[in-house]
Amino acid sequence: MQQRAPLFTPVLIVGCVIVMVGFAIRASFGIFQIPIAEEFGWLRAEFSLAIAIQNLAWGVGQPLFGAVAEKIGDRKAIVIGAATYALGMVLSASGTTPIEHQLYAWLVGFGIAGTGFGVILAVVGRASSDENRSMSLAIATAAGSAGQVFGAPLAEWLLTLMPWQSVFMVFAGAILSVVCLLPLMRAPVTATKAGLEESMGAILIKAFKDPSYTLIFLGFFSCGYQLAFITAHFPAFVTEVCGPILAGSALHSMGITTTSALGAVAISLIGLANIAGTLLAGWAGKYYSKKYLLAGIYVARTVVAALFILFPMTPETVLLFSFAMGSLWLATVPLTSGLVAHIYGLRYMGTLYGIVFFSHQLGSFLGVWLGGRMYDLYGSYEVVWWIGIGVGAFSAIVHLPIRERPLTQARAA
Repeated sequence: MQQRAPLFTPVLIVGCVIVMVGFAIRASFGIFQIPIAEEFGWLRAEFSLAIAIQNLAWGVGQPLFGAVAEKIGDRKAIVIGAATYALGMVLSASGTTPIEHQLYAWLVGFGIAGTGFGVILAVVGRASSDENRSMSLAIATAAGSAGQVFGAPLAEWLLTLMPWQSVFMVFAGAILSVVCLLPLMRAPVTATKAGLEESMGAILIKAFKDPSYTLIFLGFFSCGYQLAFITAHFPAFVTEVCGPILAGSALHSMGITTTSALGAVAISLIGLANIAGTLLAGWAGKYYSKKYLLAGIYVARTVVAALFILFPMTPETVLLFSFAMGSLWLATVPLTSGLVAHIYGLRYMGTLYGIVFFSHQLGSFLGVWLGGRMYDLYGSYEVVWWIGIGVGAFSAIVHLPIRERPLTQARAA
């Protein structure tokens, strides 16, 4: 009787830790929106642009780090990413002008790329058996949500003990510490003989000529738009809208006494709900069509976001929305990365998924930047919120025509 391959391997466990630490830091930047703007007297758009650039740099860096990992090795790419991430945080801690924060955001974004999903999911995917791959990708993705659970509240708590500059330095030390775990991360190259013989250029040309790859690329845009906008602006959104009614809310008697704390709890709840949502998506991706699951997730996001903005916002509806959106938050990632691996193979998964992820980060850039820009113009986040609802519906539609079978089979048909 053949022994089943274990689900939890050293590669998966270390990958989860790296993603968790990196995402805990990344998810906390919205907490710094108001403290930094108030200290320097900046418009909301100034620090928002820095976060937007960070997301854009993450998108630009993702395929680059994917290619670097496939050329020089996953662990070396992760070391470079962690060092870049830490350097960006240290320099940002010394920044006193908007242009400095926006410049150093490029380093932070590239660092996130080197320690984030593109590199980690590729190495986890190669190290997993066919039977476990969908669930392994989901677990690694859910680890990012676990980081989000404690990242924002940790930043909020640290800000009560020290200035934001010191918090940035603490976070720089945290991301550097993950390098100590890399000796445990050894992943085999899982590919067919044909896959090993095929060059990166050849598979990229095939993917670019395939309409399904274009649809996957376009469909991932709204995911980035919605997630980045909420991560960067939701704490401030909650602070301004719910401020007058929090004192009379039931949450006040439960210990949530400030809107800043409510915003941090909301981001944390999104991460907590997403752990279950992402694991469920990974399980479902093993048995059901990934493209239809993705379309369903985008439809559900569209409905949840529309209901939230149509009804009066209260502290209670904030938490209900956070739970509902959180269950859909990163559920797209294991399905999208698994779809790329299924259609185009594992050999160059890091690079191919990295290019798709660039679309995600273009959406992230626009979501964060437009959020700050439109707030300064209109004094409200409502317009940019409705744009997010529209692009979510668009993503649901474009996933439907994708041909969900290996590219070699599709060409032979």
